Amino acid sequence: MPKLTNMSKIGKQPVQIPSGITVTQVDKQVKVSGPKGELSLRLPDKIKVEIKSDQVLVTRLSSDKKTKANHGTIRAHINNMITGVQTPWTKQLEVRGTGYKASTAADKITLIVGFIHPVNLIIPAGIHVQIEEETKITVSGADKTMVGQLASNIRKVKKPEPYQGKGIRYIDEHIKIKPGKAAKTTV
Repeated sequence: MPKLTNMSKIGKQPVQIPSGITVTQVDKQVKVSGPKGELSLRLPDKIKVEIKSDQVLVTRLSSDKKTKANHGTIRAHINNMITGVQTPWTKQLEVRGTGYKASTAADKITLIVGFIHPVNLIIPAGIHVQIEEETKITVSGADKTMVGQLASNIRKVKKPEPYQGKGIRYIDEHIKIKPGKAAKTTV
């Protein structure tokens, strides 16, 4: 086997396993379980995972472009899985606009954001959605990708518009408000 050079800076770092978290590997599947849930990840070809007592090492078996790209990505996914089963990932959104509101029932979220009909989105298994004051939405769960995707799907329903700022935005998101036609004519 040829000596591998130019290893990924992120990929070559070991992932620490905190107490209370178990990491196992069966064939090409890595499973991480902890107090907040259980996650699994399928490994791509030419990526090898070595689980030691308190850390996980990710190595690549080839130097082709695709394997190099997967090296750091797989290590980051395993790190995110370990973090997620210990403390859940969260995204917070805010609904702004007159009459705009959100509610949850069973496994769906209902958004009333200025359309003729309410918009319903399915909440995936393992993801929790909490709504406060009908305008603050908190999405949380062990899987970082699913939490981010659901938060993105909620925001896509009604993106904040640039003139009044109405719509759904992340809590820490800043929307640059444009001046309207009336403001431009007075200048």
